[in-house]
Amino acid sequence: MTTAAVFGCTGAVGSQILATLLAGDAFSSVKTVSRRLPKNTESSKLQAIEEGDTSKWGGMITSLSPKPSIVFNAVGTTRAAAGGIENQWKIDHDLCVENARAAKEAGVKTYVFISSGGTRGFLSRYVPYSKMKIGVEDAIQELDFEQAIILRPGMIIGRETAKAPFFESVVENLNKLGQGVQDRIGQNQTTIGRAAVAAARMAEEGKAPSKYWILEQADIVRLGRDEWKE
Repeated sequence: MTTAAVFGCTGAVGSQILATLLAGDAFSSVKTVSRRLPKNTESSKLQAIEEGDTSKWGGMITSLSPKPSIVFNAVGTTRAAAGGIENQWKIDHDLCVENARAAKEAGVKTYVFISSGGTRGFLSRYVPYSKMKIGVEDAIQELDFEQAIILRPGMIIGRETAKAPFFESVVENLNKLGQGVQDRIGQNQTTIGRAAVAAARMAEEGKAPSKYWILEQADIVRLGRDEWKE
């Protein structure tokens, strides 16, 4: 049976990754490390660790028992929540790179990172948020995990509490013009979480198409909704 650890388990996508891991029978043990404990989650195979000091997170991977073979990293914040770009960089870039390095040193086989769509666009090198994600993606690739999986979703919709209420509402209503229209711009948090778990399971079964596997928005929709099986 497979063991997993989830960082960022209280966010929109991380909470869906956790719910998906606990709902199925493919994972025998699931650990979470977060600043606050996940809500409404009860399972005999879950060990939730509360640690307010994020600088300790990476080092905790080696102490988890059983050691996770898969680590999911869905850590992320906004400029407003962090109190500026400099603080956001510490979380969305520095903390994520440190986590990936710690996972590699701990012998984790598969590393799954929730990045963002459009990070490699023409103007991406001028956009701080894209630069953060690119830096993490490049670091993960250089670490040379047995299997690395990068998800690049569009705007995340279906949140309990929207981060950008107006824009998320607009994208959520695009399905009235056709599901395909919405799928090209944003994906439901449940779809993204399920896609992350489905991709990790494929990797464990030796079915990943490449060692460094990037899932763009169409891939996320396919794995997380169109081909999803409980």
